[in-house]
Amino acid sequence: MARLALPVIILRRNRALQLKQRRNERRMMRYMDKAFSMSDDELRANYRVDKDFIEEIINELKPYMQCPKRRSDISPKYKILVALYFYATGSYQRLVGGTYGTLMSQQSASRAIREVTDALNNHNILGKWIRFPQTRQERDAIKRRFYEKFNIPAVLGCIDGTHISIVRPTENEERFFNRKHFHSRNVLIVCDADLNILSVDASFGGASHDSFIWNQHPVKNHMISLISSGENVYLLGDSGYAQREYMMTPILNADMNSAEEYYNKLHCSARNTVERTIGRLKNRWRCLLGHRVLHYHPNRAGKITIACCVLHNMCNKRYDFMHEELEDNAIQTDDSGNISIPEERLNVTSAAELRRGIEKRTALVQHLFAARIM
Repeated sequence: MARLALPVIILRRNRALQLKQRRNERRMMRYMDKAFSMSDDELRANYRVDKDFIEEIINELKPYMQCPKRRSDISPKYKILVALYFYATGSYQRLVGGTYGTLMSQQSASRAIREVTDALNNHNILGKWIRFPQTRQERDAIKRRFYEKFNIPAVLGCIDGTHISIVRPTENEERFFNRKHFHSRNVLIVCDADLNILSVDASFGGASHDSFIWNQHPVKNHMISLISSGENVYLLGDSGYAQREYMMTPILNADMNSAEEYYNKLHCSARNTVERTIGRLKNRWRCLLGHRVLHYHPNRAGKITIACCVLHNMCNKRYDFMHEELEDNAIQTDDSGNISIPEERLNVTSAAELRRGIEKRTALVQHLFAARIM
């Protein structure tokens, strides 16, 4: 028996030595800073941002991440690099951990992605980078940009939902199975004229309708309070949302060459901003693409989505213009052409709101058509 046990012991020791050697090699690769030895084009292709911006992200997130306690611990810098590579490619964690310059085990890659995602979801980070305008001055600046670009007054943002594909959940599966017959998170996004995300909600499953998510959203009550105080503001949404004083939707079956058709053209041109925002978001952070299914719990998938939205806004502030390939090759959003009827009972209150909303839209239609003639 002792003779039989000896080879097993030797094999185990050899295996332990190989693992230790592999860990040391990974550690040495990180110490040698191989990731930053890449050219700028190579770095941007792998991480979707340049070297200087990576340093800015590191400085931004480091206070919200664990500090290394031992010399062998992975530093926040390499955790962030691994997370950026995952967001940019959507690859499996084992492949992400095998990236040149950031070699680490699958378990370490998983922990790094989780920690960086949690840091990007910290309320201080979210409050800084994803903010719906709270002051009159901020709202006027956004409305001015929409008017300069699309000639529509009083627009505070554009709204739409997009599906983020996830692996089939083990609990409450029916909440995540969407009308396109796959499992997803239905993410509500509000953006400004410069493709910055003003608000994002990734807490609902794919079975939830866009209008249902909007009715639970705090921004809706904020818009109602602004209207009640006499401020002229509204969002632009597709026909999946109910027409309200604070929500302008297209006019269906508008006559050719009519004021309504002209309004629809301007509305479509301006509302396309949110589709471009979603396209740019997914085209940079490709883990959100439909065919790159997130193999995570729905709650973790929602946090990854919000983390990518934060990075999207950080990139927009960093660069006056984003790289043209992100726009030229922008994917088509998976919810274009959504003209379904809002899921809302037409009670007495909503009927009155609808009437006031139509009256406001009619006045806007006439104003835009008259301004065109002038």
